[in-house]
Amino acid sequence: MVTLKTPLSKEIIKKLNVGDIVYLNGIIYTGRDEAHLTILEEGEKPESKIIVEKLKHGAIYHAGPIMKKENNKWKCVAIGPTTSARMNNMEEEFIKITDISVIVGKGGMKDELLDAFNAHGVVYLGAPGGCAALLANSIVEVKGVYYEELGMPEAFWELEVKDFGPLIVSMDANGNSIYKEVNNIVNKNLEKMIQ
Repeated sequence: MVTLKTPLSKEIIKKLNVGDIVYLNGIIYTGRDEAHLTILEEGEKPESKIIVEKLKHGAIYHAGPIMKKENNKWKCVAIGPTTSARMNNMEEEFIKITDISVIVGKGGMKDELLDAFNAHGVVYLGAPGGCAALLANSIVEVKGVYYEELGMPEAFWELEVKDFGPLIVSMDANGNSIYKEVNNIVNKNLEKMIQ
């Protein structure tokens, strides 16, 4: 088990291996389909430039949080992971533009992204599904929101977190994927059953 504080250097990321348990401290950002598209399409606009700069060596969490306002401040009620495969076709370009170090989500991403993870020093951390309220307890403060007009689940939320997790290194920056390993085992077992 390791606790890491954002932003994260690429050297630290390269030391993480599939199966490692990670907790995050510091600042993370949420971003799903619309948030990714916005950065890809509006990267030169002032608000997008701010987000790109903030994400450098940072963490993007594929999540659509539920927020409520209390005393004129946002509070996170629930923040479960979104299926990351939804961002498969955008993630490589998003990585290049933002230079992020960490992606957090559910279900992994396509194997073809392992080359981009290796080239850019990125790790994918799997978050447990069904723990949206528990993960929300790790949020110390909602620091801000960007592109609020996209709607609550699609906006970029800037969150200060403490002991955010547990997260499991599911795809590392060294070309390994727990999903690929499991699929290989399943396929071998299926072949044996068919014979």
